[in-house]
Amino acid sequence: MSVAFFIGMAEEDKLMTSEELIKETYRAFPQDFLWGGATAANQLEGAYDEDGKGLSVSDVYTFDNQLPKSEWTKQWLGMTHEQVNEAQKKDSTAFYPKRLGNDFYHHYQEDIKLFSEMDFKCFRMSIAWTRIFPNGDELEPNEAGLEFYDRVFDELLKYGIEPIVSLSHYEMPLYLVTEYGGWTNRKVVDFFVRFAKTVFERYQSKVKYWMTFNEINSVKHHPYVSVGVIEEGCEDLDQQRFQGAHHQFVASALATKYCHEIIPGSLVGCMISYQLLLPNTCNPEDVQATVEAQRTSLFFSDVQARGYYPAYTARMFKEKGVVLKTEPGDAQILRENPVDYVSFSYYMSSTISAHPEQLTHAEGNLITGGISNPYLKSSEWGWQIDPISLRIALNQLYDRYQKPLFIAENGLGAIDELTTEKTVNDDYRIDYLQAHIQQMKEAIYDGVDLFGYTMWGCIDIVSASTSQMSKRYGFIYVDQNDDGSGSKQRYKKKSFDWYRDVIATNGDNL
Repeated sequence: MSVAFFIGMAEEDKLMTSEELIKETYRAFPQDFLWGGATAANQLEGAYDEDGKGLSVSDVYTFDNQLPKSEWTKQWLGMTHEQVNEAQKKDSTAFYPKRLGNDFYHHYQEDIKLFSEMDFKCFRMSIAWTRIFPNGDELEPNEAGLEFYDRVFDELLKYGIEPIVSLSHYEMPLYLVTEYGGWTNRKVVDFFVRFAKTVFERYQSKVKYWMTFNEINSVKHHPYVSVGVIEEGCEDLDQQRFQGAHHQFVASALATKYCHEIIPGSLVGCMISYQLLLPNTCNPEDVQATVEAQRTSLFFSDVQARGYYPAYTARMFKEKGVVLKTEPGDAQILRENPVDYVSFSYYMSSTISAHPEQLTHAEGNLITGGISNPYLKSSEWGWQIDPISLRIALNQLYDRYQKPLFIAENGLGAIDELTTEKTVNDDYRIDYLQAHIQQMKEAIYDGVDLFGYTMWGCIDIVSASTSQMSKRYGFIYVDQNDDGSGSKQRYKKKSFDWYRDVIATNGDNL
């Protein structure tokens, strides 16, 4: 016989069995939770020179499999003037994988149908700025580019899939870098706002959810692809980084303003790359170092979600020697137009020490200089896997902003082997996602307002950091090699059916 529990005073007092109590308090996702997948135009579309498209900053990245694996991320972490100049030559012999993507441009109907078979509720994607304004400073948009996204949105809506659209996902026009100096130039704010208003007006009946800048805080580590600043020979790089970020803050606020005016009921979010940082020890020096390091990410969402620069900014800028150039009215623009929700990518945590030179570093946590955490396992790329810290991050962000949250990216890059049955037995991916989704449940039970989740790289695409195809994330295998060869055929992995079941049960069946 079950133990009975007294459950409050309702219309009539009643006893609830233990089984009923467990069911009543079961961790559950909201009924309208947005399940889906995420991509970016620069890694997905291909067709880099079709229908009037211009070159973007991501079209400059090369891949050379002759280099040792340890060298593959070096270009992502830096950029030279020679590389940028070479990429603009018609006769360049370098290989630029992101110009190829996985050819979604010609396969979008097939791919979206596969998304519908998983019962996606949403699809996070980006609009390539260079398809709409090839150089970025044109007065009139490229109609062929606008028509392409009309077709994509119509196809998504045909299957009841909600588009969630990033305006800028490492895709600013290369011309704005070479001719204007990137986001350090105030004129780029106007160019971006023109682009934003153009797509808001064009797709106002098709897109409700928007994000302004993908992983806006990545300017800390990737100034070239984030704000268009070429690191080589750059004097006072911190000044350039934060000046570019300020202009993006203003541009984001103005885009939010116009989106609300043009599309009533629309929701605009910010998006940051978020590694939860953990102190290496309970030594207060490690704890303080962690607080300071975490602020380098939170600073960006603080400004966009709260609408003003936080108090700690003054010291941070002083220590970095940064003096922002602002215009009258900037503060008011930021304050009046904060984002509606906060979204973020989460792949791993990182451990911080006040004295990192004395400790062993985790291979894949180079972005933060993280210390190896002995309690965590690592992926093939050295990313330390930490599902529990996703729950911690969700609580941290919700406590900080009290705005709805959206997980824009989460996933596992791995070497997938296509079987003779034309599938991939990717139990490792299922295990990774299962553990993270379970922690999302816990966070919701904690009281966090989480309204959506888009697994990163829902179909195999070109890797952002290494520009290789063989670092695969998707539920759908694309027959394409690192050198761009392959049939481009699409095949369902084992995780495809698993995720379909997760969505069908609204996360109950993991």
